[in-house]
Amino acid sequence: MADFDAIYPDETEPEENIEEMHVTLVPDPIVVRGAGNMTVFGLSNRFNGEFPSGLQSRVAPEEYQATVARINCVLKKTLPVNVKWLFCGCVCCCCTLGCSLWPVICLSKRTQHSLNKLLEWENSRLYHKLGLRWRLTKQHC
Repeated sequence: MADFDAIYPDETEPEENIEEMHVTLVPDPIVVRGAGNMTVFGLSNRFNGEFPSGLQSRVAPEEYQATVARINCVLKKTLPVNVKWLFCGCVCCCCTLGCSLWPVICLSKRTQHSLNKLLEWENSRLYHKLGLRWRLTKQHC
């Protein structure tokens, strides 16, 4: 007689949990390099307003040039002050044991902070709506 009381496990293949992988392709960033001289703290003293070909059909050339002009304006206002303080700091460095260079470091950080605030404003005003984002990064030589 057959065992009707016994329960046998069902021999089905275990389901494989295959997670779908979503791969998002991100285009390479468009790098706008400084067109002027590098300063002591790694900032370029100006940027070229030439429109990059990678931005065609994404942003108007006039908007791009206006952004670069604003960046150059901030650099033009702040960098001469930094150079004067650097010169004074170097002259007085021996007497102050290097403490006279602190104003130069603080002014350089303030310049970078001003540029970052400007780029945040530009991003929120225009570029985020277009799916773009400006940011200041260090260039490795």
